[in-house]
Amino acid sequence: MSAVAVPGIDAPRVTSWLTERMTELEPPLRFTRVGEGQSNLTFRVDDAAGRALVLRRPPLGEILASAHDVAREHRILTALRATGVAVPRTLGLCDDTTVTGAPFYAMEHVDGLILTTVAAAERLAPEGRATAARAIAATLARLHAVDLDAAGLGDFKRPESLVSRQLRRWKRQWEASKTRELPQLDEVGELLAARMPDERETVLLHGDYHLHNVVLGDDGGVRALLDWELSTAGDPLADVGQMVAYWNELRDADGLFREPVAALEGFPPASELADAYARASGRDLAGLEYWVAFAYWKIAIIIEGVYRRWLNDPTNGTDAGSLHPAVARLAGLARHAVESGLASAAAGGTLKSIQTEPDSCAGPNNEGSTEWQS
Repeated sequence: MSAVAVPGIDAPRVTSWLTERMTELEPPLRFTRVGEGQSNLTFRVDDAAGRALVLRRPPLGEILASAHDVAREHRILTALRATGVAVPRTLGLCDDTTVTGAPFYAMEHVDGLILTTVAAAERLAPEGRATAARAIAATLARLHAVDLDAAGLGDFKRPESLVSRQLRRWKRQWEASKTRELPQLDEVGELLAARMPDERETVLLHGDYHLHNVVLGDDGGVRALLDWELSTAGDPLADVGQMVAYWNELRDADGLFREPVAALEGFPPASELADAYARASGRDLAGLEYWVAFAYWKIAIIIEGVYRRWLNDPTNGTDAGSLHPAVARLAGLARHAVESGLASAAAGGTLKSIQTEPDSCAGPNNEGSTEWQS
C-alpha cells in the first residue's frame, strides 16, 4: 500500500479494486495527486514494476448536486476512443462509494508535456509552440466534427438551446456557492440572457478547453485531451469562446493562471488561435464575442465555487484563496466582452474584439504570429 496517506484515496481498498481488474499491476501502488485542477481530483498511480495509470474522483467535502459526475466523464472518454479524437483509453469505472468515499474511474497515463509552467513550455522551441497552437485549434475542430449519434452520445442533445440551459444552471451555481454579493456578475448574467444568440448547430463540446487540459508531444502535436467534466452539447462557438478567454488569461502576467505560458515566443494571440479554428473547421465565427463574454462569466462562477469548496475543505486546493479576487475581475472582462460584441456587431464584426486588451494582451513576442500562421 501507499506509505503516505493521500486525501481522497483509501489506498488499500483502491489498490484491491484496481488489481482485481488489472491483474498486470504489481503492488504496492503509489498514489500521487497531480495537476492544478480545482474540481475533479486527478491522481497518478504507479505500481512496483514502473507501470502508471491515472485515477479521477470528485473533490472532497460537500459538492453541488449534478456536479463532478465522473461516470459521465468516463462515458465520454470511452465513446470518443473510436472517433479519432485524442483521448486516453479508459480502464474501469467504480461506482461503489464504499471503496474510497466517492465514485472514480481509471484511465491510461499518456506521456507528454502539459504546459502549466513557463519552464515546461520552454521545452518546446518557438516553432514547437506554434505547432502546438495550431494543433490545439485543429483538435477542437476535430472534436466538433464528431457525430453524436454515431458515438452513442445522442442523448446529450437537448431541445432547449445550450445558452438558455447554461445561463440557468450557472446562475443556480452562483447562488449556491457565492461567498458575497457581486452585482456586476449578476448584471452580466442579465445582459447575456437578454442577448441570447440563435444556435446554428449542435456538437459535442469539451466545456473546459484550454492549454492545461492538453497533453502535447515533443513536436507540439496533441497526444491527449483531458478533463471532460463540463462536457455537453451545443453551439461550437461556446468552446471557441472559452478557448479564447482562457488563452487571454494565459498570456496575461496578472491573469487567472500562475504563469503566463502563452505569452512565450511562438504562441499566437487569441484572435489568431480563433482564426486557426475557423480554417480547420470551415465555420463562420460571427458572434464569437458573445461566447467570449459567456466564458468569462462562467469561469468567474467556477472560481467562486472553487473558493467555496476550499473554505469548506482546504485540502481541495492550496491556491484557491489567492484565486478569489479574480472573480470580480473576470466579471468585468465579461462585461467588456459583451459591450465589445455590441460594438462589433454595429461595425460589421471583427475578431480583434475578442482580445480583452488588444495593445497589451498579445505580450512582447507578438512578432512570432506571422510564422505561426504559416
